[in-house]
Amino acid sequence: MKKTILPLLLAALMLAHGTAGAWGFFGHRVISQVAVYELPSSMQAFYYRHMPELVRLSTAPDERRNDDPTEAPKHYIDMDHYSEDNPFGKMPRQYDKAVEKFKADTLKKYGTVPWVVMEMKDNLTEAFRSRDTAAIVKFSAELSHYVGDAFVPLHTTINYDGQLTDQKGLHSLWESTLPEKYINDYKLDGEPAKYIKDPLTAIWEVIQQSYGFLGETFDRATKIEKVMKPEVRFTFSHKYGKTSRRYSDAFAAEYEKAVGGMVDYRLKGAPTLVSSLWYSAWQDAGKPDLNALMTPSKPSKEEKAKLSTELSAWKKNTLAQDQLLLAQQKVKKAEAADEIKSAKDMEEPAPANATEVGAAPAAPAPAPEVNPAADKVKIKTKGKDGSEKVKLKGDAQK
Repeated sequence: MKKTILPLLLAALMLAHGTAGAWGFFGHRVISQVAVYELPSSMQAFYYRHMPELVRLSTAPDERRNDDPTEAPKHYIDMDHYSEDNPFGKMPRQYDKAVEKFKADTLKKYGTVPWVVMEMKDNLTEAFRSRDTAAIVKFSAELSHYVGDAFVPLHTTINYDGQLTDQKGLHSLWESTLPEKYINDYKLDGEPAKYIKDPLTAIWEVIQQSYGFLGETFDRATKIEKVMKPEVRFTFSHKYGKTSRRYSDAFAAEYEKAVGGMVDYRLKGAPTLVSSLWYSAWQDAGKPDLNALMTPSKPSKEEKAKLSTELSAWKKNTLAQDQLLLAQQKVKKAEAADEIKSAKDMEEPAPANATEVGAAPAAPAPAPEVNPAADKVKIKTKGKDGSEKVKLKGDAQK
């Protein structure tokens, strides 16, 4: 019986791990945008010209996870699988040596984010060499995503969502709910980009730092749980026959007081490494003239003024307060589920097929490209003779 249940349990955990994102769309977009401000002037005009697309594509790796079975392991590495005492001493940093010691299938199962970061950096370097604008934007965005993932402590452990310590939902609370609710209190004024001689060592240091924050991530939640009753701690919602549970706003407020500084610290550090890897890839490619890839090749007066305003806000740490983050742009909200404010109102536990526990509200989807033909809606009206007429109305809200 145990031999049958254990593989099923591990499979379920891995499947759930595959659905968990990092930073949410909001956090990844903030990281990518701030990274542009940290670039030197020789790169900044090009990146600023393409910033909307860059920010939008920074969430592409999460968007394709459901369709691409090979994608999920690229976002994390469960270091405690290899050892709880000294995982970084036992895990080789070079991929080929790690494969030799643990086998490729094991690495894929428990995550490969440090090596994916290196792969994206190499892809970006080649894109610079080829002067391929589309590839530069694509790989810059994806490099930003995977680097951002490495800064999240819960992306370094098997207990990635608190599911093994009865704290399910901690993942989205830490990396999505807190940044979205408290971004005005966070500091985004990071350091300028610098050349990184050894990117592999740099990304491993980030992962080791993230792993070091795990104890506080769980322990501080436990302290709040001991004094906050379950009916206050959780919010339940029911939609389409499924019930989900997430941490309440009250718990989020207390957790922010406990770990907000940590979340802020990791969110602030990510753009600096992202911009530094962009800069390093550009240098390794021979410092191609990026202005020559732009049409027109020089920023307009409007672009210069807009960038100047944003750079000033970034330095003063008022980007969020001034509503200058692209991630703050509002889109039409999805239909809200009926919420049950108290856990006492739940007559029975959530069914086994319930939506992932602790799932935060979905992050805003990228703004769709305008298609004049698609935006027209047929509206039927009746004429005086009672016949129906059809006319088209443009700019319909989706």
